[in-house]
Amino acid sequence: MADFDIKTIKGLSEAEAKERIKKYGLNELPSSRPRNIFQTTLEVVREPLFVLLVICGGLYLMLGDFKEALMLLGFVFVVMGITFYQERKTEKALDMLKRLSSPRALVIRDGKEMRIAGRDVVVDDIIILREGDRVPADAVVLRAVNLAVDESLLTGESMPVRKVDWDGGVDRAGPGGDDRPYVYSGTMITRGLGYARVVATGVDTRLGKIGRAMEGLAEEDSRLKEETGRLVRVLLITGGILCIVIIIVYGVTRGDFIQGLLSGITFAMAMLPEEFPVVLTVFMALGAWRISKKHVLTRKISAIETLGAATVLCTDKTGTLTQNKMQVRKIYSAGCYFDFDVDMGKEAVLPEDFYQLIEYGILASQKDPFDPMEKAIAELGRFKFVGDARCLHADWEFIQEYPLSKELLAMSHVWRIPGDGRYVIAAKGAPEAIFDLCHLSDASRRILSETIKEMASEGLRVLGVAKSFLGPGQLPQIQHDFEFEFLGFIGLSDPIRPTVKDAIEEFYRAGIRVVIITGDYLVTAQYVGRRIGLKNVGNCITGVEIDCMTDTELRERVKDVSIFARILPEQKLRIVNAFKANGEVVAMTGDGVNDAPALKSSNIGIAMGGRGTDVARETADLVLLDDDFSSIVDAVRLGRRIFDNLRKAMAYILSIHVPIAGMSLVPVLFKGLPVILWPAHIVFLELIIDPTCSIVFEAEQEEMDIMDRPPRPVNEPLFDINYIIISIFQGLGILVAIGLVYWAALYLDKDVGVVRALAFATLIMADIGLTLTNRSWKRTIPETLKTWNSTLSIVICGIVIFLGLILYVPFLRETFHFGILHLDDLAFCFTAAFISILWFEICKLFFRNKSCFT
Repeated sequence: MADFDIKTIKGLSEAEAKERIKKYGLNELPSSRPRNIFQTTLEVVREPLFVLLVICGGLYLMLGDFKEALMLLGFVFVVMGITFYQERKTEKALDMLKRLSSPRALVIRDGKEMRIAGRDVVVDDIIILREGDRVPADAVVLRAVNLAVDESLLTGESMPVRKVDWDGGVDRAGPGGDDRPYVYSGTMITRGLGYARVVATGVDTRLGKIGRAMEGLAEEDSRLKEETGRLVRVLLITGGILCIVIIIVYGVTRGDFIQGLLSGITFAMAMLPEEFPVVLTVFMALGAWRISKKHVLTRKISAIETLGAATVLCTDKTGTLTQNKMQVRKIYSAGCYFDFDVDMGKEAVLPEDFYQLIEYGILASQKDPFDPMEKAIAELGRFKFVGDARCLHADWEFIQEYPLSKELLAMSHVWRIPGDGRYVIAAKGAPEAIFDLCHLSDASRRILSETIKEMASEGLRVLGVAKSFLGPGQLPQIQHDFEFEFLGFIGLSDPIRPTVKDAIEEFYRAGIRVVIITGDYLVTAQYVGRRIGLKNVGNCITGVEIDCMTDTELRERVKDVSIFARILPEQKLRIVNAFKANGEVVAMTGDGVNDAPALKSSNIGIAMGGRGTDVARETADLVLLDDDFSSIVDAVRLGRRIFDNLRKAMAYILSIHVPIAGMSLVPVLFKGLPVILWPAHIVFLELIIDPTCSIVFEAEQEEMDIMDRPPRPVNEPLFDINYIIISIFQGLGILVAIGLVYWAALYLDKDVGVVRALAFATLIMADIGLTLTNRSWKRTIPETLKTWNSTLSIVICGIVIFLGLILYVPFLRETFHFGILHLDDLAFCFTAAFISILWFEICKLFFRNKSCFT
């Protein structure tokens, strides 16, 4: 801007800045508030188990049984404590994630430069932009000195774009493209210096507008959560109705409504599937921990189980498939190519024929570059391929820079050779600009243009390099006054992450379709697609084509398209929604603000943790802490493993509830039979034995073929009819075994305490057997024991110790109303428990290849 004077600019005063903060608010996006202690408490007290524990404990207090009451009410505080602890851990994790990026800003206020927090930047602040700075707000550029900005977080374009001075117009162009006078919040300065006036902060920035677009996107509950909720409601209603029936029948037939109420509550607690949501939470929480060991942070637990059903992976290119840094991949000089991906396998060092090209590429760059292209050239010269220091010229004196401009997209550096006073001039820039500087003939330009096309078709950003010499004397005003000699081309690319190709192959093997969605050019995206082994690279759509399509047309096109190029943020959202409308379960990766709406709308949003924006990270379900694309494969494998093991755990829980409910109901139905299970027994079974055994299933290794299966069908329930029938039969087998022990003990005229102890011991031993047999529905117990599961050993030892304590420690034995058991009694219980699960082991041998056993 012509009238902008750096020396006289004063900027805002502190008082004016404070007034603008009051008027416009802080320069930050609103975030959701963490739940307070009252909200968490309300969630806890609404749980059915909590209510039943309080009611049961209150009844025992009324009856004067303080020991039972205190034990039951103690579990109330255990449940609340676990919930509060988990809530606090979640809040801490989110706080740490939010602090990963906290940009600061350099502003001019009261005529002085000062560093302030990015959140304190206000409209009309004058900000100073330097290499490495992150732009704190949307601003118009008042003075640009060789200024370039990486806007890939907003546009997906991998290359920095040039910025120019504002000409005083009011048109506010969008991000992307060279020679525009606006910079945007969250983007990165890669080269040069700039002064800009802030025009929008907070929610009014381009970043903020994307945030507002996300507000209308409702978060969806996972299918597993919905299915579990339905199952819990059905069993809860059934148990509630039967509980009322038991209370009435018991009270009317026996005249003891208090005992009837306790029996009804005991049955309700036996029927209540409280473990289902508990086990779901345990699996998801431990799954999140296991996935974190693969450098994946889980922000939304529901994404873990959804991973196993993912059918489409939509991935951006820059920073996800590629490393988001420039690397010299191919160079051209004197009619010869050198491809570092191919030729370095044959050569120990770079051939000397190319030294001069690299030498002048380095001389035309900053000594300590920040620009990714200059860093790549410097890295090539200093560390990797040049066998000596001839190209570096550390003793040469830098004299002057001729910056690139809109008129000439090339820059030159002038160096003085020590001792003789001569000047060496190194130029690099757009090939056409270098052609102009070298005054090449039309014939030479045509030949070299073919070379450029060939390199560009490989997804390369091509720079031309030239050199010139000048004797001692006055330097010219413009670059055109030098006599340049053309040296060649340097082709740079954003290198593919080394683990991506293998990850893509594994996704295809697992039946997951991979699609690239990028804001970059089509030819670059296709090249990357070919390099990573993407299928159907020729099936592509550009953003311009999408603009001409209706949602219905887009739904049809996405069925066979593998690459979407030059895509805008709102188009990414349309693409994801089109896949979802076709019934696909969509995983979406991204790191930029432009990815945030699509990340939120997808079934599984996956953000980059290293270079991703706060908006992308806080929107996503999963965050790749190491930005390693292959970590998604590990997450998918774990997601499938978690679903498999969760299904086994749920089958186990359904099975074990059958004998628990049955043994609670039998004494009620048959008058004169002693009560086997009291509320204390139920609480110990449900809060200790069942969840503990469920941890065994969570720790179980995945089946060998887990990544060779197609994705789980979208509407496949956790429990189909086969699983329900088999689980019920497992439970009935245990119930029959316990019933036989119970009737045998009564027939032998055992003491009531001994009868209860025998039945309970059989139930505990059968519980262990049920855990062992459900480790796999395809492999028998001897086969599964070959697979080490340390948790299994710990749990079995714990259960045996627990059983020994309640049977042989007098205080605990009296609390549980047990009699003393002898060794032959325990052998009898063990035999009955073993027989109860033997039939299922035999079925595995004959039906392991059937669908219900896979």
